[in-house]
Amino acid sequence: MEQTEEWKIQALNTETQQMLKTALKDPATVDLVKLCDLIVDQALKDSSLCRDAGHICCTLVQVEAKRSSTSVFRRNMLTRLQQEFTRREETRRRSLHEWVCVVSLLCNVFDSLKVNNSPMAALVDPVYDCLLRLAQPDALVNEVEVDCLALQLHRVGEQLEKLNTRRMDELFFLLRDGFLLQDDLSSMSRLLLLELLEFRAAGWNLSRNAQRYYYSEVVE
Repeated sequence: MEQTEEWKIQALNTETQQMLKTALKDPATVDLVKLCDLIVDQALKDSSLCRDAGHICCTLVQVEAKRSSTSVFRRNMLTRLQQEFTRREETRRRSLHEWVCVVSLLCNVFDSLKVNNSPMAALVDPVYDCLLRLAQPDALVNEVEVDCLALQLHRVGEQLEKLNTRRMDELFFLLRDGFLLQDDLSSMSRLLLLELLEFRAAGWNLSRNAQRYYYSEVVE
Protein backbone atom coordinates (compact mmCIF):
# COMPACT_ATOMS: atom_id res chain seq x y z
CA MET A 1 0.00 0.00 0.00
CA GLU A 2 1.34 3.41 -0.87
CA GLN A 3 2.43 5.69 1.95
CA THR A 4 -0.23 8.27 1.06
CA GLU A 5 -2.98 5.65 1.39
CA GLU A 6 -1.52 4.52 4.73
CA TRP A 7 -1.64 8.14 5.95
CA LYS A 8 -5.30 8.41 4.99
CA ILE A 9 -6.10 5.23 6.87
CA GLN A 10 -4.36 6.52 10.01
CA ALA A 11 -6.96 9.29 10.23
CA LEU A 12 -9.61 6.69 11.14
CA ASN A 13 -10.09 4.94 14.47
CA THR A 14 -8.39 1.62 15.21
CA GLU A 15 -11.37 -0.63 14.49
CA THR A 16 -12.02 1.03 11.15
CA GLN A 17 -8.33 0.91 10.22
CA GLN A 18 -8.20 -2.84 10.78
CA MET A 19 -11.38 -3.51 8.83
CA LEU A 20 -10.24 -1.26 6.01
CA LYS A 21 -6.82 -2.91 5.70
CA THR A 22 -8.49 -6.31 5.54
CA ALA A 23 -11.05 -5.11 3.00
CA LEU A 24 -8.34 -3.75 0.73
CA LYS A 25 -6.79 -7.24 0.64
CA ASP A 26 -9.97 -9.33 0.47
CA PRO A 27 -13.29 -7.41 0.46
CA ALA A 28 -15.31 -10.61 0.75
CA THR A 29 -14.03 -11.23 4.29
CA VAL A 30 -15.31 -7.93 5.72
CA ASP A 31 -18.77 -6.62 6.60
CA LEU A 32 -18.71 -3.85 4.01
CA VAL A 33 -22.01 -2.36 5.19
CA LYS A 34 -20.58 -1.87 8.68
CA LEU A 35 -17.31 -0.52 7.27
CA CYS A 36 -19.20 2.00 5.15
CA ASP A 37 -21.15 3.24 8.18
CA LEU A 38 -17.99 3.51 10.28
CA ILE A 39 -16.22 5.63 7.65
CA VAL A 40 -19.22 7.90 7.08
CA ASP A 41 -19.94 8.30 10.80
CA GLN A 42 -16.38 9.41 11.49
CA ALA A 43 -16.30 11.78 8.52
CA LEU A 44 -19.51 13.45 9.69
CA LYS A 45 -17.91 14.22 13.04
CA ASP A 46 -14.64 15.62 11.68
CA SER A 47 -14.57 17.77 8.54
CA SER A 48 -10.82 17.20 8.19
CA LEU A 49 -11.55 13.52 7.45
CA CYS A 50 -13.98 14.17 4.61
CA ARG A 51 -11.41 14.46 1.84
CA ASP A 52 -9.59 11.31 2.91
CA ALA A 53 -12.91 9.51 3.35
CA GLY A 54 -13.80 10.34 -0.24
CA HIS A 55 -10.52 8.86 -1.50
CA ILE A 56 -10.87 5.80 0.74
CA CYS A 57 -14.43 5.13 -0.44
CA CYS A 58 -13.35 5.40 -4.07
CA THR A 59 -10.46 2.98 -3.46
CA LEU A 60 -12.74 0.47 -1.76
CA VAL A 61 -15.26 0.62 -4.60
CA GLN A 62 -12.49 -0.11 -7.11
CA VAL A 63 -10.92 -2.91 -5.05
CA GLU A 64 -14.26 -4.64 -4.46
CA ALA A 65 -15.21 -4.44 -8.13
CA LYS A 66 -11.83 -5.84 -9.19
CA ARG A 67 -11.36 -8.60 -6.62
CA SER A 68 -14.92 -9.67 -5.83
CA SER A 69 -16.88 -8.45 -8.85
CA THR A 70 -19.48 -7.07 -6.43
CA SER A 71 -20.66 -3.58 -5.47
CA VAL A 72 -21.82 -3.94 -1.86
CA PHE A 73 -19.71 -1.06 -0.55
CA ARG A 74 -20.63 1.28 -3.41
CA ARG A 75 -24.34 0.54 -3.08
CA ASN A 76 -24.36 1.13 0.66
CA MET A 77 -22.20 4.24 0.42
CA LEU A 78 -24.61 5.80 -2.08
CA THR A 79 -27.58 4.76 0.07
CA ARG A 80 -26.02 6.35 3.13
CA LEU A 81 -25.23 9.55 1.24
CA GLN A 82 -28.81 9.65 -0.01
CA GLN A 83 -30.08 9.30 3.56
CA GLU A 84 -27.85 12.12 4.78
CA PHE A 85 -28.90 14.27 1.84
CA THR A 86 -32.60 13.65 2.50
CA ARG A 87 -32.35 14.82 6.12
CA ARG A 88 -30.02 17.73 5.40
CA GLU A 89 -32.35 20.44 6.74
CA GLU A 90 -32.85 18.55 9.99
CA THR A 91 -29.09 18.12 10.27
CA ARG A 92 -28.48 21.80 9.57
CA ARG A 93 -30.92 22.86 12.29
CA ARG A 94 -29.29 20.50 14.78
CA SER A 95 -25.62 21.08 13.97
CA LEU A 96 -23.97 23.38 11.43
CA HIS A 97 -20.74 21.43 11.89
CA GLU A 98 -22.34 18.13 10.92
CA TRP A 99 -24.20 19.80 8.04
CA VAL A 100 -21.00 21.14 6.46
CA CYS A 101 -19.45 17.69 6.95
CA VAL A 102 -22.34 16.19 4.97
CA VAL A 103 -21.70 18.65 2.15
CA SER A 104 -17.95 18.11 2.26
CA LEU A 105 -18.22 14.31 2.21
CA LEU A 106 -20.72 14.37 -0.64
CA CYS A 107 -18.52 16.69 -2.69
CA ASN A 108 -15.40 14.64 -2.01
CA VAL A 109 -17.08 11.40 -3.04
CA PHE A 110 -18.34 13.15 -6.17
CA ASP A 111 -14.80 14.36 -6.86
CA SER A 112 -13.15 10.97 -6.27
CA LEU A 113 -15.62 8.40 -7.57
CA LYS A 114 -15.68 8.14 -11.36
CA VAL A 115 -17.54 5.89 -13.75
CA ASN A 116 -15.70 5.46 -17.06
CA ASN A 117 -13.56 8.45 -16.05
CA SER A 118 -16.63 10.66 -15.56
CA PRO A 119 -18.37 11.84 -12.36
CA MET A 120 -21.40 9.86 -11.23
CA ALA A 121 -24.46 11.48 -12.77
CA ALA A 122 -26.59 10.50 -9.77
CA LEU A 123 -24.52 12.76 -7.50
CA VAL A 124 -24.67 15.92 -9.62
CA ASP A 125 -28.06 17.23 -8.51
CA PRO A 126 -27.59 16.40 -4.80
CA VAL A 127 -24.25 18.25 -4.83
CA TYR A 128 -25.86 21.23 -6.54
CA ASP A 129 -28.78 21.18 -4.11
CA CYS A 130 -26.40 21.31 -1.14
CA LEU A 131 -24.32 24.13 -2.62
CA LEU A 132 -27.44 26.10 -3.48
CA ARG A 133 -28.57 25.69 0.14
CA LEU A 134 -25.26 27.12 1.30
CA ALA A 135 -25.88 30.12 -0.97
CA GLN A 136 -29.23 31.06 0.59
CA PRO A 137 -29.36 34.35 2.56
CA ASP A 138 -29.69 32.62 5.96
CA ALA A 139 -26.59 30.53 5.23
CA LEU A 140 -24.44 33.35 3.89
CA VAL A 141 -24.51 35.00 7.33
CA ASN A 142 -22.69 31.98 8.78
CA GLU A 143 -18.98 32.04 8.03
CA VAL A 144 -18.69 28.27 8.51
CA GLU A 145 -21.17 27.70 5.70
CA VAL A 146 -19.60 30.27 3.39
CA ASP A 147 -16.18 28.76 4.02
CA CYS A 148 -17.54 25.30 3.18
CA LEU A 149 -19.15 26.65 0.00
CA ALA A 150 -15.89 28.28 -1.09
CA LEU A 151 -13.85 25.15 -0.39
CA GLN A 152 -16.20 22.86 -2.31
CA LEU A 153 -16.50 25.18 -5.30
CA HIS A 154 -12.73 25.30 -5.54
CA ARG A 155 -12.73 21.51 -5.47
CA VAL A 156 -15.61 20.62 -7.80
CA GLY A 157 -16.95 23.85 -9.31
CA GLU A 158 -15.37 23.40 -12.72
CA GLN A 159 -16.58 19.80 -12.99
CA LEU A 160 -20.09 20.79 -11.98
CA GLU A 161 -20.30 23.62 -14.48
CA LYS A 162 -19.40 21.28 -17.32
CA LEU A 163 -22.21 18.97 -16.26
CA ASN A 164 -24.90 21.61 -15.74
CA THR A 165 -24.13 25.23 -16.58
CA ARG A 166 -27.69 26.39 -15.87
CA ARG A 167 -27.53 25.33 -12.23
CA MET A 168 -24.10 26.91 -11.82
CA ASP A 169 -25.52 30.15 -13.18
CA GLU A 170 -28.35 29.88 -10.65
CA LEU A 171 -25.85 29.36 -7.84
CA PHE A 172 -23.73 32.34 -8.82
CA PHE A 173 -26.76 34.60 -9.19
CA LEU A 174 -27.40 33.88 -5.51
CA LEU A 175 -23.77 34.57 -4.60
CA ARG A 176 -23.73 37.82 -6.55
CA ASP A 177 -26.99 39.00 -4.97
CA GLY A 178 -25.76 38.04 -1.53
CA PHE A 179 -22.54 39.95 -2.02
CA LEU A 180 -24.29 43.04 -3.37
CA LEU A 181 -27.53 43.13 -1.40
CA GLN A 182 -27.01 41.52 2.01
CA ASP A 183 -25.87 44.00 4.64
CA ASP A 184 -25.47 41.44 7.41
CA LEU A 185 -22.50 39.54 5.96
CA SER A 186 -19.21 39.48 7.82
CA SER A 187 -16.14 40.95 6.16
CA MET A 188 -14.70 37.43 5.78
CA SER A 189 -17.86 36.16 4.08
CA ARG A 190 -17.79 39.12 1.70
CA LEU A 191 -14.17 38.43 0.88
CA LEU A 192 -14.88 34.75 0.18
CA LEU A 193 -17.86 35.59 -2.03
CA LEU A 194 -15.86 38.15 -3.98
CA GLU A 195 -13.08 35.60 -4.47
CA LEU A 196 -15.59 33.02 -5.73
CA LEU A 197 -17.12 35.47 -8.19
CA GLU A 198 -13.69 36.32 -9.55
CA PHE A 199 -12.62 32.66 -9.51
CA ARG A 200 -15.43 31.56 -11.82
CA ALA A 201 -15.15 34.65 -14.02
CA ALA A 202 -11.47 33.77 -14.54
CA GLY A 203 -12.33 30.29 -15.75
CA TRP A 204 -11.88 28.61 -12.35
CA ASN A 205 -8.24 29.68 -12.24
CA LEU A 206 -7.16 32.76 -10.28
CA SER A 207 -3.97 34.58 -11.21
CA ARG A 208 -1.03 34.43 -8.84
CA ASN A 209 -1.57 38.07 -7.90
CA ALA A 210 -5.20 37.41 -7.07
CA GLN A 211 -4.27 34.35 -5.02
CA ARG A 212 -1.71 36.37 -3.06
CA TYR A 213 -4.26 39.14 -2.48
CA TYR A 214 -7.00 36.90 -1.14
CA TYR A 215 -4.60 34.81 0.90
CA SER A 216 -3.08 37.89 2.52
CA GLU A 217 -6.55 39.20 3.36
CA VAL A 218 -7.59 35.89 4.93
CA VAL A 219 -4.54 35.56 7.18
CA GLU A 220 -4.56 39.16 8.40
